[in-house]
Amino acid sequence: MSIFHDHKKLFTLATALFGTLTLFVAVFPSLYNEENSAPLYGSVPLTEQEEAGRQIYISNGCVGCHTQQVRNVDMDKTWGSRPGIASDYAYSTRKSIWQNSGTLMGTERTGPDLTNIGDRQPSQDWHLVHLYNPRTVMPQSIMAPYPWLFEIKDKVEKGDIKVNVPQEFLHGQKGVVVATQDALNLVAYLKSLRQVKLPDGTPDPAFLYKIEKAEATAAAGGAPAELNGTDLYGANCMACHQQNGEGLPGAFPPLKGSKIVLDDNPEIMVGIIMNGYNAQEQYGEMPAVGTNANLSAEEIAAIMNHEKTSWGNTAKKVTPEQVKKLMDLAKLSAPQQ
Repeated sequence: MSIFHDHKKLFTLATALFGTLTLFVAVFPSLYNEENSAPLYGSVPLTEQEEAGRQIYISNGCVGCHTQQVRNVDMDKTWGSRPGIASDYAYSTRKSIWQNSGTLMGTERTGPDLTNIGDRQPSQDWHLVHLYNPRTVMPQSIMAPYPWLFEIKDKVEKGDIKVNVPQEFLHGQKGVVVATQDALNLVAYLKSLRQVKLPDGTPDPAFLYKIEKAEATAAAGGAPAELNGTDLYGANCMACHQQNGEGLPGAFPPLKGSKIVLDDNPEIMVGIIMNGYNAQEQYGEMPAVGTNANLSAEEIAAIMNHEKTSWGNTAKKVTPEQVKKLMDLAKLSAPQQ
């Protein structure tokens, strides 16, 4: 064909072909989704502070290591209660015609997915310590630290947010670590990331390609086996209280040897898990983990039993029936929003 010997015609045809493919594969579907994907009921646009935090997220390249998309595969149940849908991103729009940062779905999971991090980890104190140096709370982390988002001062001034960083992570520097406004904005953005429940009566999309797991049952009566408290603790509690149960001095209290954990009356412990705790000034505020993560009585019982029998703790175990009754009481006594 003569076209292969005429570079002008060849380049013109190739440009037209790729231009047409771009329109049908990228541009037209994008315009369709923008026009037909309405925000879910209950979702709200980012506040001014959260939007400023999103820009910090973009400028620091966080999307290079973290996704914001729960895929419809069984392994992604860790990151959200349901697979993501187009309406989850309806409020994510371009900043301008020159800035293509409408969504930050990402493609790389060097770090965990952040779609629902606002529910999984709602503690501002944890996020600030983690941003200053991730190894402070997660020794195995390979995430880069972000010390430029903080200041070290001789003393805390009015309005400052102190970050409880252990001395060994200050590398000989003296003073107190204080969060800058950029750090607070970034944390506000991270805490805003949470899946919105679908409207009542709408079934959650199913996770596909399920990992087959044998349903272990007890020999007598076929009662289900106890849930794995170690895994549940790791998913919901370990980030703050650490794998060894010793917490982080000055930031998060220890569970090893804790009077509340060792108490044979589990009422206070269940109340803290369901409603959070902020009675000790030397530690950061604990969020309502049980409520935020929608944990069942069986899951909470498994976590409590792990804590009551680990790290040298030898407390009496609890049953899901006990926990269910105390969960109902905790909900009644929860502070009204």
